[in-house]
Amino acid sequence: MTEWVIECKAVSKHYQQGDADVLVLSDINLTLARGQSMAIMGVSGSGKSTLLNLLGGLDKPTQGEIKINGVSLASLDDKSCAQMRNREIGFVYQLHHLLMEFSAIENVMMPLLIRGTGKKEAAPLAEAMLQRVGLSHRLHHKPSALSGGERQRVAIARALVTKPSCVLMDEPTGNLDAQTAAQILSLIQELQQQLQLSFVVVTHDFNLARQIGDVHELKRGQLQSRQEK
Repeated sequence: MTEWVIECKAVSKHYQQGDADVLVLSDINLTLARGQSMAIMGVSGSGKSTLLNLLGGLDKPTQGEIKINGVSLASLDDKSCAQMRNREIGFVYQLHHLLMEFSAIENVMMPLLIRGTGKKEAAPLAEAMLQRVGLSHRLHHKPSALSGGERQRVAIARALVTKPSCVLMDEPTGNLDAQTAAQILSLIQELQQQLQLSFVVVTHDFNLARQIGDVHELKRGQLQSRQEK
């Protein structure tokens, strides 16, 4: 029996703008198995980030149901949903969103500290994850002393340190040069294989998307499988 990390059934999302009802997503259905990855493409404003926020429990659908490891997000109150995100979901954005006043290792420790893990236990876990992404020599550097690629590696380490079931990435290479983007892609593929993680990656880059996994495209609010031309 397939172990679904994400199940998204008939999900729609509307926003109210004045008197207008704006449909962003319509009847979205998708499943993602453990260790499987998918890429989602679409023009700006097509709803890609909205879909990621719904999958991560940061927003609620107008209609439909989303399950993470078999648990319906609709059944959780705000506190339980936040705890689920901390346990099961990692987030990586185009902008790294690191805390500039803290070092790399302190940034990676943060999700563990929020969970209630003590510093003595969190520090070696964060160090091990930074070592895994190739930054063992940058543990105590603040983001201002890191390159763009290094900052994104710290952000990836932070997303992975809680050992989530799935990592949601919103344009993770969008601000990087081609060489650094290729390194980040290689890192994602390596981590997927080593840790049996599932990834959902939003990107404008079809070359990146097809190397991530199954490619889907959001068009007029609906998710369609995209075949290489």
